[in-house]
Amino acid sequence: MSTTTEKKTSYDRDDLLACARGELFGPGNARLPLPNMLMMDRIVHISDQGGKYGKGEIIAELDITPDLWFFQCHFESDPVMPGCLGLDATWQLLGFFLGREGHPGRGRALGVGNVKFSGQILPTAKKVTYRLDVKRVITRKLILGIADATVEVDGREIYAADGLRVGLFTSTDGF
Repeated sequence: MSTTTEKKTSYDRDDLLACARGELFGPGNARLPLPNMLMMDRIVHISDQGGKYGKGEIIAELDITPDLWFFQCHFESDPVMPGCLGLDATWQLLGFFLGREGHPGRGRALGVGNVKFSGQILPTAKKVTYRLDVKRVITRKLILGIADATVEVDGREIYAADGLRVGLFTSTDGF
């Protein structure tokens, strides 16, 4: 694990892009995807304390504009952000949390216990907010993060995911 004494509590877009290029957590360690798959513009709060379970929390945001790539293809004449992209954002954030904590390895989504969609993200929306409550981090041969998450659009909760799981792998050859 890293011996960094002070961790940032927020990250701007430049920080997120540095993570995607492998410059934030070191070679071979957790990365965010590059645009267009990077599903957030900033992390407004991240901590290894607090949250519903007292083990950490993350709040991140995505600004919505009508010209985002997915509105052009999902669906013609009925544009809506794919629900899987919002869910992917929560996995991205959980992997980022593990990397920020100094755990080595490449992040991979390993599943989710339950997901409920109760709304949609349209091109007329302004902002998506992701909120994660870390439940547990297991540090054995595999580093495993478990969290619950919600996704809000303009302040209204529209997705809830329980039991998100992300693992960090030092080798993904056998995955």
